Amino acid sequence: METNYNEEERYYQAKKRVEDIKGFYGNLIAYIIFNGFFLVLNLMTSPNELWFFWPLLGWGIGVVFHGMKVFNYSPFFNKDWEERKIQELMDKENKLKNNWK
Repeated sequence: METNYNEEERYYQAKKRVEDIKGFYGNLIAYIIFNGFFLVLNLMTSPNELWFFWPLLGWGIGVVFHGMKVFNYSPFFNKDWEERKIQELMDKENKLKNNWK
C-alpha cells in the first residue's frame, strides 16, 4: 500500500478543511453582527450599564480558540515543543541511568 494519500482521500481532506474554514468565518460574521446588535441594544436601553462587553468577551474567546484550531496555530504545545520535551525527558532518563551505573 502506498504511503501517499490517493486522490480521493486528499480531496475529502481538502473538502473538510474548506468546511472548517467556512465554519470559522461563519462564526466570525455572526460574532460581529450579533455583538453589534448587542452594542446598539445596550446603548439604547441602558447606556449607563454597559453589559454588552460580557457576550463580546465570552464569545470572542471562543472565536479566538476556534480560529487557532482551524488555522493550526498553537503557540504553546506545538510539534516543536513536543519534540523538545521528548528529547529533554529522554536526556534526563539517560542521565539517571548513567548515574546508577
